[in-house]
Amino acid sequence: MSFDSLGLHAEILRAVLDSGYTEPTPVQARAIPVVLSGRDVLAGAQTGTGKTAAFTLPLLHKLQPYANTSASPARHPVRALILTPTRELCDQVFDSVVTYSKYLPIRATAVFGGVDMKPQTESLRRGSEIVVATPGRLLDHVQGKTINLSQVEMLILDEADRMLDMGFILDIRKILSLLPAHRQTLLFSATFAPEIKKLAEDFMRSPETIEVARRNATNESVEQHIHSAEAGNKRRVLAHLIRHHDMQQVIVFTRTKLMADRLARELKRDGFNCEAIHGDRTQQSRLETLAAFKEGTLRVLVATDVAARGLDVSELPFVVNFEMPTNPEDYVHRIGRTGRAGALGIAISLVSPEEDKSLVLVRKLTNKPLEISEVPGQMEFGRPRERSNGSSAAPTAPREYRESYEPRESREPRAHRESGRRVIEQVETPLVEGRRRNHDAALGGRVAGSVHRFHHGREVVREVPALLLPPRYTVSK
Repeated sequence: MSFDSLGLHAEILRAVLDSGYTEPTPVQARAIPVVLSGRDVLAGAQTGTGKTAAFTLPLLHKLQPYANTSASPARHPVRALILTPTRELCDQVFDSVVTYSKYLPIRATAVFGGVDMKPQTESLRRGSEIVVATPGRLLDHVQGKTINLSQVEMLILDEADRMLDMGFILDIRKILSLLPAHRQTLLFSATFAPEIKKLAEDFMRSPETIEVARRNATNESVEQHIHSAEAGNKRRVLAHLIRHHDMQQVIVFTRTKLMADRLARELKRDGFNCEAIHGDRTQQSRLETLAAFKEGTLRVLVATDVAARGLDVSELPFVVNFEMPTNPEDYVHRIGRTGRAGALGIAISLVSPEEDKSLVLVRKLTNKPLEISEVPGQMEFGRPRERSNGSSAAPTAPREYRESYEPRESREPRAHRESGRRVIEQVETPLVEGRRRNHDAALGGRVAGSVHRFHHGREVVREVPALLLPPRYTVSK
């Protein structure tokens, strides 16, 4: 099937061809004819399936009769409203509208929070047939009487499941109450949760249900790798993997904003060009960061799930789950950022012992074994451990090889507990030949060594700078 066979206006087809597309995706092929017929649509489609064009193209076709070049705002009332959960997705959908309407005299405005309202207000007052908005900022404009929704003919809710997850249900219901009862409604969601079905029952008229991907479907173009990593070792493992795979463009997912910031700082110290995006960053900062990442000038993007929602990077080669998501469906969304449009992608997950349950849930949802594999590059970051499914990580590398990658703090002397007290047995160790001369030059004298008795009975003498010991252990020169 080609786009020509869908019955779209010639100027829209021209814009589609300019974008390099010749054949519709499955969701586009099924949804566009139904939307053009005027029926409501309840579509189950995940990120990366081409769902944005599935509603943007028929929307523009239906608004084409209203297209005009008049300067009068009255000739450009709001006829279509697209609601999105995040600023990033709002901006992406708006870009899609602009791209496909470039040969039509149709106006569009993006309305989202985190930026000054004045430019949005001025655009709305000049008139816009299409408004793409986040719920909160749209209601701000409604309250300020800078937008009139009385002539809306089409309503699109994009990623409705995410909007409900983010607590927008009351805002959505309020917005729906402001719209004309006679309208066409399109609802796109990655899942058909009970709340979504209830929303459809309340505000849609006998919708046509279209489902092109199961809620647990993962893209077969994505290679999925699971590596065992203790929480304290994850950052080192990640840095190694970025270098080993020569990742020039990768999104790294964390669960929290705090971890996103922390990881970005640590990766910068490791020498990587890296930034974090999340809800606490200013809108301007987020847009600049996303632009740099899309252009390829930013190598590593650390993101939370919500902040990355709507981020569309063509041919993104790598995605890393630095922390496993709490919701297993977010795993599907995360790895769906790579392997798009037939391109190959690699998704890597670093799983700590505390995240074993999350891995079990992901296996159950995706119906895939997702076996734990050895970290590539002849490197092992910790001992293998039994997993909930009975599998284990690869054998531990030889001790002398493994120690060369241990963090400095793991090679420092340790105090061992005995009967609830720290016991350090001291011996004087004069600085003598070889590498000890280096210590002597640096510390200018003698140091104290500590004898550590391990459970296997061996004694290992480690050198400890005197300045790090309590006064009673300091050795005089």
